Amino acid sequence: MKLEVNGIEELEFLAKKILEYAKQEKIFMFYGEMGAGKTTLINSICTALGTKDHTSSPTFSIVNEYELNDGSIYHFDFYRLKNQSEAFDLGYEDYFYSGNYCFIEWPEKIADLWPESFVEVRLMVLDKNRRMVELTKVG
Repeated sequence: MKLEVNGIEELEFLAKKILEYAKQEKIFMFYGEMGAGKTTLINSICTALGTKDHTSSPTFSIVNEYELNDGSIYHFDFYRLKNQSEAFDLGYEDYFYSGNYCFIEWPEKIADLWPESFVEVRLMVLDKNRRMVELTKVG
């Protein structure tokens, strides 16, 4: 599924479309160049899910947790990982298989550790304000 976004004001709509597309899937892998809007989109999805927590990039902490009424959201940014063993040290399996939402930026850094099924979210920059978002269910 492909969706074009023509500005930040369309993110609420896009977040709802992504959640509709995913149905019961709770693992999301986000791809896109630096500055494509991965974190901004994840923040919109977190809001659509109902978290009241302040959401931000977990670049330095690697994972942020946000509370929901019926669970949690785990937001990962693996950009700074030097190798996959750092994900083991973090206890990634506890997060991925918790039944909670997991939003993963830079998943290519942990390619050997992916769960069997997830939603792939690819952001492509069309210009300063426009993005093409491609969704694919894997597994």
